[in-house]
Amino acid sequence: MKKKHKIIGGCIVGVLLLVLIVFIGLNIISQNNTEVESIISMMDSQIEKEKKFTIEGYTLDNPNVIVNPYGNSPLTALVIFETPEETEVSITIPGKDKNTTYTHTFEESKEHYLPIYGLYAGKTNKITISAEGKTKTIEIITEELPEDMVLPESIKAEKSKLGNELYFFTPSSAGYTVAYDLNGDVRWYLTNYAIWEMNRLENGNLLLSTERLVNSPYYMTGLYEMNLLGKIVKEYSLPGGYHHDYDELPNGNLLIASDNFSSGTVEDYIVEMDRETGEIVKTFDLTTILNKEDGKSENWTQYDWFHNNSVWYDEKTNSITLSGRHQDAVINLDYETGKLNWIIGDPTNWSEEYQKYFFTPVGDDFEWQWSQHAAMITPEGYVFILDNGNNKSKIESEYVGASNSYTRGVMYKIDTENMTIEQIWEYGKSRGSEFYSPYISDVDYITEDHYIVHSGGIVSVDGEPSNQPAGLSEGKIELTSDTVELLNDKVIFEIKLPTNNYRVEKMSLYNENETVTLGGQTRVGSLGETSEDKTTLGFNIASHDFSEVEESHNISITKESDRLVFKGQFVRGTDVEVLLYKNGLMHTYEVPISKKPYTALCVDIFTEEETENGIVVTKYINQEGLNGKYSIYLKINGILYNTGKYVRF
Repeated sequence: MKKKHKIIGGCIVGVLLLVLIVFIGLNIISQNNTEVESIISMMDSQIEKEKKFTIEGYTLDNPNVIVNPYGNSPLTALVIFETPEETEVSITIPGKDKNTTYTHTFEESKEHYLPIYGLYAGKTNKITISAEGKTKTIEIITEELPEDMVLPESIKAEKSKLGNELYFFTPSSAGYTVAYDLNGDVRWYLTNYAIWEMNRLENGNLLLSTERLVNSPYYMTGLYEMNLLGKIVKEYSLPGGYHHDYDELPNGNLLIASDNFSSGTVEDYIVEMDRETGEIVKTFDLTTILNKEDGKSENWTQYDWFHNNSVWYDEKTNSITLSGRHQDAVINLDYETGKLNWIIGDPTNWSEEYQKYFFTPVGDDFEWQWSQHAAMITPEGYVFILDNGNNKSKIESEYVGASNSYTRGVMYKIDTENMTIEQIWEYGKSRGSEFYSPYISDVDYITEDHYIVHSGGIVSVDGEPSNQPAGLSEGKIELTSDTVELLNDKVIFEIKLPTNNYRVEKMSLYNENETVTLGGQTRVGSLGETSEDKTTLGFNIASHDFSEVEESHNISITKESDRLVFKGQFVRGTDVEVLLYKNGLMHTYEVPISKKPYTALCVDIFTEEETENGIVVTKYINQEGLNGKYSIYLKINGILYNTGKYVRF
């Protein structure tokens, strides 16, 4: 009996101790009476804006005209009015010529929400609206372009062979997500950063990256489905984020280049996301399919060994094609099983077990591709690739320098039964080093014998062609993006820009069933649960003044819709931890003070800064797995600071 009493007594003491800890903790929380600043998301901001999109009382003679209605697409407007009867409405946005004038007819309705795209910046744009047998001209005044807007250095256009589509560019260096017309005029752009692939979905909306990082140097939280007005219809979030490319599957789901950060490697993981729920329903982990040590290019590292930069689904063969820049390899996988079907590339330095997956070249003038991008399967079954052309060998002593290299679009015909490959088309070789882009870039298939070849990453250092991306080059740097459109092997359009652009898509301004629907914004998917370095019971009272370090380390702590964001500047070797305290439990998250090993910096917009004061670092703590009100503490080199702030999840 004495032993039993002793145990019960110990339990009582333990409970009292826990109650005391919680009591002390709650008293400490009461001191943390300032909630961290909440950053309003673009979607939430747009929801508020829509509440003011009034239609009542507005007519064709007196429409409600809202310029840049969603706050991020300055060369657009929304025209709102009612008509007594259901009627079609036609609009005309005049340009400098017929190739730059845009028209569209909307379906019959009594309530009209007309999206106006393609306005000129810094102008009074006169838009013609026709309805009910009459025509109304309205004037829409737009702001000047931003001072840092990138404008073309040169334009060549054989307009008789061109329509009135625009060329939509996504940036990798200075610049905006922007569309130029055939005259080189900016007719659409976004004010928020949207990098990587941007294309039109089957429903007519655009799909493009969010502006929020999930990890350095350029892995984004996910994707926005957006119309050209800039309205975010849906936000897709992924635990491994998004980079480079995606593809829309026949079932409507999204096949996305993502990451599995817990593996210790990047750019070797592809996921299928359910479009409606955001659930990840299928994954392809390349670490289980390929040997990481094989086929190394100059840019290969353990961390970024494959560097997948394109995703393409082919319905005819039910397969996906991926581009591994750091192995100079385009690979094809069976979509159902994930098993390897074939590899295009030089088989030098690949293990014996993979040799059977390579093709044997046939025909004349054959060349392999090197450090390629944007691999796709054409309707004819050909493999179309942007061959960057880096080094042109896997043997270092045989490397070709940048001044003797070239970038090209190349098309291969493959025979998967006999495992042969034939080069049937190319463009760019004759342009030499002036067309050499050591990174990024794109090819697009428009129709048979009608293609785009985009050398988007041309870099010159001290007047000489460079073999390095812009973000890794030092000296006097000049950047060029050179995009060529070819029809029957003749150049019908070319635009040169003084920057580097990741990709380009040729698209019309209006899709066939263009509509604007208010409301309906949704978020799907998840960033996942942030792993803790440790969770401890109890509490250590912080007696040090946070203001001492807040200013010296440029610390900011903010709350986004789905995560806490900690940012500061620290020298290498500093031990930094963010701690969240609630009800006797301290959740600890380490903040690594380091720069990622950038061997292929495709986008240098988000790179971490490093000065004599240290590296600017960011720690994201996701909401998933957390609930309630947490006091925020910071530990620097073992010293605990009370920030005086709390966050509510």
